[in-house]
Amino acid sequence: MDTKIIQINRRSKNITEGKARAPNRSMYYAMGYRESDFTKPMVGVANGHSTITPCNSGLQKLADAAVAGIEEAGGNAQIFGTPTISDGMAMGTEGMKYSLVSREVISDCIETCVQGQWMDGVVVIGGCDKNMPGGLMGMLRANVPAIYVYGGTILPGHWKGQDLNIVSVFEAVGQNAAGNMSDADLREIEMRAIPGTGSCGGMYTANTMSSAFEALGISLPYSSTMANPHDEKMNSAKESAKVLIEAIRQDIKPRDIVTRKAIENAVAVIMATGGSTNAVLHFLAIAHAAEVEWTIDDFERVRQKTPVLCDLKPSGKYLAVDLHRAGGIPQVMKVLLNAGLLHGDCITITGQTIAEVLKDVPDAPAASQDVIRPIDKPMYAHGHLAILKGNLATEGCVAKITGLKNPVMTGPARVFDDEQSALQAILAGKIVAGDVMVLRYLGPKGGPGMPEMLAPTGALIGAGLGESVGLITDGRFSGGTWGMVVGHVAPEAAVGGTIAFVNEGDSITIDAHQLKLELNVSEDQIAKRRAAWTAPAPRYTRGVQAKFAFNASTASKGAVLDNY
Repeated sequence: MDTKIIQINRRSKNITEGKARAPNRSMYYAMGYRESDFTKPMVGVANGHSTITPCNSGLQKLADAAVAGIEEAGGNAQIFGTPTISDGMAMGTEGMKYSLVSREVISDCIETCVQGQWMDGVVVIGGCDKNMPGGLMGMLRANVPAIYVYGGTILPGHWKGQDLNIVSVFEAVGQNAAGNMSDADLREIEMRAIPGTGSCGGMYTANTMSSAFEALGISLPYSSTMANPHDEKMNSAKESAKVLIEAIRQDIKPRDIVTRKAIENAVAVIMATGGSTNAVLHFLAIAHAAEVEWTIDDFERVRQKTPVLCDLKPSGKYLAVDLHRAGGIPQVMKVLLNAGLLHGDCITITGQTIAEVLKDVPDAPAASQDVIRPIDKPMYAHGHLAILKGNLATEGCVAKITGLKNPVMTGPARVFDDEQSALQAILAGKIVAGDVMVLRYLGPKGGPGMPEMLAPTGALIGAGLGESVGLITDGRFSGGTWGMVVGHVAPEAAVGGTIAFVNEGDSITIDAHQLKLELNVSEDQIAKRRAAWTAPAPRYTRGVQAKFAFNASTASKGAVLDNY
């Protein structure tokens, strides 16, 4: 017998000899195990496959490849399922309030199965937005050797010579409502935008988080920008499983990888690629799970020194498949490393350091492409996810400022206590240039579940108001959102944050240069409004929404449920 393998099998080490051992092994014999299997590591495969969404409907082939890789490398694969919610399908509905909740459910599933079955390691496979942070949070809690396999991006759709993606549909709705697009064109875009399996194609939340995971070193190089339909994605899943078996032998655990310096690397890549605002919320939660000191102010610190290097949607031109062809995340990381903006000594799941992983990557991006800019010719000199503070957000909020000519405005508040009425006001032409829309009672507790606002922001872009109308919310934004938008306002309205006391017509200033979000009303007047305010009754009193609302921390601490 290979005594080294026996030593890394947690279940073998924890089963007592004699009579207590027999019932435990009998359960395995029922599934076809042989006695020799008990000398091998038991490796979980957390399979997010489902036919709920195209993001996850192409995952089974990756799970099958991972199982083959585990078995070829000398392990036993133990498959279990994790759920998903399709943000793109739920957007604009009450179902969107379950999206952030699903992050916690996914992490709970992984922690529960890995620890309950005493697994030696786990391959986590996911597609849609919350699969990534939920998966990594579960991996960090269990803290056995683990690797993340991203399901892969979608290929672009096409109509009239233009590449399409899911955000094209939301913006087309706004164009149609404004009279700038025919019903026929809207229908064609709707039918063609999503041509097959994979996650939304721009640098939206899924691709942002997968890119960040590659930067962390918890996923294999180049894996974050592969397309789901392509064979290389399946090959990468198999290789990931084999790498994990070696990580089990070397005892490389998630908390060895996800350190403060590694999170700084990941955030630098998020800034350089123009990633999603949701990454702020999720990395606060990931750091909490890893027990790493990381605050909302750290994002601003990294932003100030990191340029935006990639011209990617939603505010740019290109999709994740274009980034992959241009050299992928390793090329972006090599540029940052050479500029002194990455920690090259961070360990990865392969056992190599970041610097070792990037050793053979070219120092500069190819001149034949313009997806990745050289360090001396960036898209923007500083990162795009600005952390604003002020009397409207004393704990902070997140502004996405790429693509804006001037990220500063002062205007009258247009106040909405729900997303649907705000969307109707936009589609009906009641919102005009210079307005600052306030969407509130949509935070972690108030929503509950902090829903995303892609429907109203997409409608603003489609109506040509993306840069001239401000929108602030204690809810979240889709990774596909861009424009004069500020989310994650904390404290939220439901707990008596100042956003609850904004009245129709009040003057509000958004100033991303000075990092300010201000309600231009006297402190005395705000105090009077606060004294007259009554907290709203909970929207849910039973089930997962009620539990989430009761336990959720503030957005400035990641909206986690175990911040005790």
